[in-house]
Amino acid sequence: MPLLVRGRRLCTLRRLFTCCRCMNLGLNALMELLVYEILQKLLHRFHWIVPGYIMGGENRSKEKARLRKGINILIATPGRLLDHLRNTSSFAYEKLRWIVFDEADRILELGFGKAIEEILDILGSRHGASSTGENTTAKTFNVKRQNLLLSATLNDKVNQLANISLDNPIMVGLDKKISSEPPKPSVKKIAFLESDEEEIAEHVDMAANVGVESYNLPTQLIQKCVKVPCGLRLVALLSILRSLLERMPSQKIVVFLSTCDAVDFHYSLLSGFCWSANLQATEDPKLKFIGCKVFRLHGNMQHEDRKTSYQSFNSEKSALLLCTDVAARGLDFPKVRCIIQYDSPGEASEYVHRVGRTARLGEKGEALLFLQPVEIDYLHDLQKHGVSLNDYPLQKVLDSFPLPGQKHSNRKLISLEMHPWVLLLQKAVESFISSELKLKQLAKDAFCSWVRAYTAHRGELKKIFMVKKLHLGHAAKSFGLKDQPSLVGRSFKTQEKKRKRDLRQHRKPSKKPRLSVKGT
Repeated sequence: MPLLVRGRRLCTLRRLFTCCRCMNLGLNALMELLVYEILQKLLHRFHWIVPGYIMGGENRSKEKARLRKGINILIATPGRLLDHLRNTSSFAYEKLRWIVFDEADRILELGFGKAIEEILDILGSRHGASSTGENTTAKTFNVKRQNLLLSATLNDKVNQLANISLDNPIMVGLDKKISSEPPKPSVKKIAFLESDEEEIAEHVDMAANVGVESYNLPTQLIQKCVKVPCGLRLVALLSILRSLLERMPSQKIVVFLSTCDAVDFHYSLLSGFCWSANLQATEDPKLKFIGCKVFRLHGNMQHEDRKTSYQSFNSEKSALLLCTDVAARGLDFPKVRCIIQYDSPGEASEYVHRVGRTARLGEKGEALLFLQPVEIDYLHDLQKHGVSLNDYPLQKVLDSFPLPGQKHSNRKLISLEMHPWVLLLQKAVESFISSELKLKQLAKDAFCSWVRAYTAHRGELKKIFMVKKLHLGHAAKSFGLKDQPSLVGRSFKTQEKKRKRDLRQHRKPSKKPRLSVKGT
């Protein structure tokens, strides 16, 4: 019975682990490792059930040896799985019983649609495929096979994948509200499964989910919006991080940024920025502004570095993780108290995936979304999906920091731009960045990549996130830069031209001397 599963996947996966052989098409390497580690914990008493994984970046020969020995539950990325299906003769998949497409919507967004179709053709699981050639694998061995698509959000691409991979699918959801409308003819029957927290109820068929979708977020999740001008974004982020860690020292915080360069810059800044409130006293000892360990995670890192960062962040009681959307799906970070979306996520579904890293399994969590005054319309887009945010008391947080020679009551009616704490901290950050040449270069690269990412919003969001509405001087200030944006951009373009020129010279073959024959 093909299933299209929507929402949390824990209860469904518990049933999948009892199958004879399962293939999970994961999203990325970190997700694979996470699922593999959970499998090892669940199956340590069932030694006859052997889990395994294959993914890009690993030694293919070692993977081939593991496949030859036999694996009961296989976790794989689409590209490497297709490679083994094509070229590894010892890969015995004839008795495959289950195929699970985890994060199906994201797999398609990353461009693996054709790879998935070819995988289904080779495995003989493509709905409506011809009964000749390789597509008869499942029929030849008389094996009953079940395909599952797991996704927290549904869209046209997922529906298209469901049409080619599922035969008469049944929708299984995780909403407590059971639809009072009778099921449509495309849905055979209502399926109920038991869960520790909630019951799974059948929803309407896939065609009914094409319109605007309402997201149900945990009730214990506190969602707030930080409305801050562009030039004060960095100071506001540093102040909020310091306030959260002072209020609760033992906690984990995840900060989402839009680009890998931005992650590298903020990671270097927060890891090395030391601070003394009295800037005039040179003898005062300077302490780190953020009193916890800082980690980073993005797609340009080496596989081993990503694995180390993920495991180290999980093992710490108090830590800060700076990451891109590579950590927005499928990764379970335990005990994360706060999610900060420093750069806007874009579509509402991405917002939901990001905040889903906290308030898990009934625990409390907080989510903060940074927005500039020109981006406030983004809140209306979230409200269409049933997501509402309250204002974050940024002024109160700034007033809470003590300053030498300043009375607390004098700062209540001061604007954010002229707040003494903001001026003092911005000056300290700019001095620190200008004194570190490597960090200054990271700031320039991060600024340029941030502007490019800002222009990459799709659809109706382009009307909200418009570069023409930005003050690029203030944007450069949010990266601790004193230079004009034109100079920063010119420097970046110069480096890009130099890098391309060096690359062409490196690839250019050496000219061989020609032999010439002169006539007599």
